[in-house]
Amino acid sequence: MRQLITPRVIAFAVGMLFALAVLWALLQGVGPAFSTLAKYGRFTEPTAEQGFHEYPAKRDFSFNGPFGKWDTLQLQRGLKVYDEVCAACHSLKFVAFRDLSALGLSEGQVKAYASKKVVPGIDPVTGEVTTRPGLPTDYFPSPYPNAVAAAAANNNAIPPDLSLITKARKDGVNYVAALLTGYGPQPAELLKKFPDSKTPPGLHYNPYFANLNLAMAPPLTAEGQVTFDDGTKATIPQMANDVAAFLAWTAEPQLVKRRQTGWAVMVFLLFATVLAYMSKQQIWSAVKPKKTKG
Repeated sequence: MRQLITPRVIAFAVGMLFALAVLWALLQGVGPAFSTLAKYGRFTEPTAEQGFHEYPAKRDFSFNGPFGKWDTLQLQRGLKVYDEVCAACHSLKFVAFRDLSALGLSEGQVKAYASKKVVPGIDPVTGEVTTRPGLPTDYFPSPYPNAVAAAAANNNAIPPDLSLITKARKDGVNYVAALLTGYGPQPAELLKKFPDSKTPPGLHYNPYFANLNLAMAPPLTAEGQVTFDDGTKATIPQMANDVAAFLAWTAEPQLVKRRQTGWAVMVFLLFATVLAYMSKQQIWSAVKPKKTKG
């Protein structure tokens, strides 16, 4: 018996115990991770934001696709929604009043629209900063004099400029439309799984916003909030789609022309390729290939 318990056997037993301890610790740490992977498709349990954040569905806009075109009536409706709802908090600093002529507004309508806006100016006599009626060459004014005033008026959250918002957000035009119609109460399942994720006071639950809670109150609150000149019924989804389309235009007003130019270029390149091939055939038609001795 003494001969069987040698130092080598003792060392082997200690090593095996150590290996089993390491394996047990590894399983204790990795096991839950793999069970979470099997359940959620990831090694960590999703947070409230990851589990309940929703992505916008594709909407049928007239400018979608390679042959899409602007619906000028929809853009005019979207301008009205922006003007009567969104302009109270959000600016369009990269859009000039004269750009609205692309929406089908006449020169007189653009001048009349601009004159109703108050823009910063300079008193020609005293040189002091003042205000004046807008001109077609002016840009949409900011509703606040500076960022501090904007934050103070909006629960310390500065409303973003909307000129390029559909380019600054993933799937921007669908995101804007979904966000405007996505407000509602928190799901009971969310509060059950994450009791500490209750929307804080002053914020509003919206599953299309990245962290689920948005400082902006629902801007579209009732049917008929805006009266459209073309007689279209101003439902909340209709107003959301129209203003989203308008903001897609402000972000890329040359979208349709760019696509049309692209198609013209493709046709030209195809024609030039065929012409070059035919020219090559004509030039080399009299040249006979040399026969090789084989």
